Amino acid sequence: MRFEEVVNKSYDKLNENDRYILKIICADKPACRNLPIHELAERCNVSRTTILRFAQKLGFSGYAEFKVFLNWENEAKEELLQDNVQGLYKDIAVMRKGMDAVAMKAVCRMLLQAKRVFVYGTGAAQQDVAKEVQRTFMAVHKYLHVIEGETELQNAVGDMCADDVLFLISYSGSKLFLRDVVHQLQMNNVSYISLTNLTHNFLAQHAKYSLYIPATPFNLPNGEPFNSTVLLFLSVDILFREYVQLLDELTAEPSF
Repeated sequence: MRFEEVVNKSYDKLNENDRYILKIICADKPACRNLPIHELAERCNVSRTTILRFAQKLGFSGYAEFKVFLNWENEAKEELLQDNVQGLYKDIAVMRKGMDAVAMKAVCRMLLQAKRVFVYGTGAAQQDVAKEVQRTFMAVHKYLHVIEGETELQNAVGDMCADDVLFLISYSGSKLFLRDVVHQLQMNNVSYISLTNLTHNFLAQHAKYSLYIPATPFNLPNGEPFNSTVLLFLSVDILFREYVQLLDELTAEPSF
């Protein structure tokens, strides 16, 4: 599990001081990961006890375990950057662990029981993924509605009800207009599933279920970073296979 995923799962437990500490750490993780607790406390202008409680709210036994995790994550990231092909394989392995950690059967039941399922992608590639979700699920007679455009999404959200589900696909999960969308969903008691990059992001924090892709960028020959979206499509295939498996299990259950 990456640091961002740990934060997303515990974000609602964090108070204002905790979120300030988080901001300081995320702004310069290389410098913060090796700081003794008193130096990090000084940098954040808080007490050592506050730093310790912050680490515990994230699920760590203490500050020492928190530091070990940050350094382990850094070593794993450096190893991924050594080889572009191996980096993809390791991203796939990380995604598999993440998918295993999510209650995939619960996600599939949510989709199965929904009166209507809407799908929205925030960019061109994400819209292609949304259409792939629609095309794939059509094979099992589950018909999803793809929404195109920010205005269309904002209009559609106003018509959604508690029996509906929205599947939001966003690479960053931090598009500003999504905040209004999420708040409207909350007011209408509509649950949503997020599919984002494995980062600390607003969309994943508030989703009923959060799916992640650990898309590690790699450099092209000209030195420009390249962000692959292939794992977005792979995650759709995994979700669909889980859904088909659920259908098989439900068909096999004896009826009384």
